[in-house]
Amino acid sequence: MNTSRRYDIDWLRVIAIGLLLIYHIAIVFQPWGVFIAFITSKESLESIWIPMSLLNVWRIPLLFFVSGMGVCLAMKKRNWKQLIGERSLRIFLPYIAGIFLIVPLHLFIFQDYYGTSFAYSPNPGHLWFLGNIFSYVLILIGVFYLLKHKENNLLKKGLQKLYSNPLSLLLIAILFIIETLLTKPADYAMYAMTAHGFWLGLLAFWFGFTFIYTGDVFWKTVLKWKWLYLGLGIVLFTIRYWYFNLKAPDFLIPIETVAWILAIFGFGHQYLNKGGKVLSYLSEAAYPVYIIHMAYLYLGAYLILPLEINIILKFILVNLFTAVACLVTYELIIKRVFFLRPLFGLKVDKPSLNKLKLSSVR
Repeated sequence: MNTSRRYDIDWLRVIAIGLLLIYHIAIVFQPWGVFIAFITSKESLESIWIPMSLLNVWRIPLLFFVSGMGVCLAMKKRNWKQLIGERSLRIFLPYIAGIFLIVPLHLFIFQDYYGTSFAYSPNPGHLWFLGNIFSYVLILIGVFYLLKHKENNLLKKGLQKLYSNPLSLLLIAILFIIETLLTKPADYAMYAMTAHGFWLGLLAFWFGFTFIYTGDVFWKTVLKWKWLYLGLGIVLFTIRYWYFNLKAPDFLIPIETVAWILAIFGFGHQYLNKGGKVLSYLSEAAYPVYIIHMAYLYLGAYLILPLEINIILKFILVNLFTAVACLVTYELIIKRVFFLRPLFGLKVDKPSLNKLKLSSVR
């Protein structure tokens, strides 16, 4: 099992979360945003939804793939009990804390903006993703560790053969097509708290694990054929845009999803597999930023939308406000207050634990 540090995977996680913020802010400027409980601008920027629709078929699946990869890498020095314990602290605890403490915050802002009665509404909200990931760990952990302890098994050899061919690698799209045809989502990009989102995520999580588990075979293929996958993704998006008005048939979009994902991994492997201080900082900050970003997004929309300024400037300012507020909150509060760190998926540093132990002894 290849378990060396993969900086490209860390970068892709950071980039995907950054794109998630922009995507959510774009919803603020769509006329239908209010129907999914977003504060919505009276003036719309509907043209921006074209690039968002391109992102929409792979941004969430990419995070599921990357999460599966992360579990495979984490298994290097952990037995199954340690892995469940770690994932419980880093995923399940922030998920539960977010349901009761974080998600209601942006709902309060929404209620105040539209003058509705205040109601405390604990729910997963945008944190549904964490609930799915933790479920996948519990569902697949037995299979993962069985594969880990039986290195030279037929499944691994079969996957290595599958992943060594650029065209046969695309065959994984068949399972995503079957999932989409069976769940029949009203919209392919409706991942949040839907059966489609759950099963698509489970498939992506599984394949993400196997991409790492099978060694370098997958990476050599996507590195060599990245332009092929990129070209296929562009062609399928063009067809979806021009012929289907961004609403392609259920059998076509999963192929586009897989093509974009494979291209992203190929280009990421070539250009992003480099560490450094910037990556270290952003890699740790990304998780807390993801958890709190909706509260600041709503606050930014609350403050900026009423201003008498150009709509494009409003979009830029909401993006800047959300990003800066999230990073400042992470840097000055979440990162430094030791009892908050685990609620946002961060490890508690040893000096803080030692201080806590000394104070309890006194």
